[in-house]
This record gives sequence, C-alpha cells and structure tokens, in this order.
Amino acid sequence: MSAQPEYVSVPPPPPAAAAQLLTRIRADHRAQRWEPAFERDWAKALEDSRHSYTLTPLHDVVRAWRSRLDSAPAVDAFIASGMDDSDHIALEDVIGARP
Repeated sequence: MSAQPEYVSVPPPPPAAAAQLLTRIRADHRAQRWEPAFERDWAKALEDSRHSYTLTPLHDVVRAWRSRLDSAPAVDAFIASGMDDSDHIALEDVIGARP
C-alpha cells in the first residue's frame, strides 16, 4: 500500500505577495528568464513547506525575489554606466583611495 495519493493535487493559488511578485516579474524586461525561475523556486518552496509543515520556505522565496526586483534598477543603472566588472574592480576605485 502506498502512502501517496492516487490523484495529483493541484497546487493552491499563490498567496497575494507571490502573485504581486509574479506581476512585477512579468512587467520586467527580464521576464522571459525570471518568470520560469520564480515559478521553479516557488514550486520547490511549496514542496518543502508541505514536508516541513512550515511557511518559511515560501517566505524565503518572496523575500529573495522582492530583493532581486528592488535591486534590479540599480543593477541596470550600473550596467548602463559603462562600468565593466567582468574581471574585477579595484578596491581603491570603490573607496576612492587612489592617489
């Protein structure tokens, strides 16, 4: 006898915070890459929550994606400024300690 149900349960609709994040993600120019990543993170958090009986994984996903979306304009501005960080940025340039 299997402990798994014979039917596939439909995941519940996302809470309001996750739905708002998904709306923000869909409005971003990176939506094509970010939407599947968010949905993958959310699905894993749902599964983790089911096994752990805690909402912490869901809160962690919301917190991480909210931070990512809130910092995206600063990242875009950095990239648009022409600063190239592909190799490194000297610490002196960051703290303004060059002679």
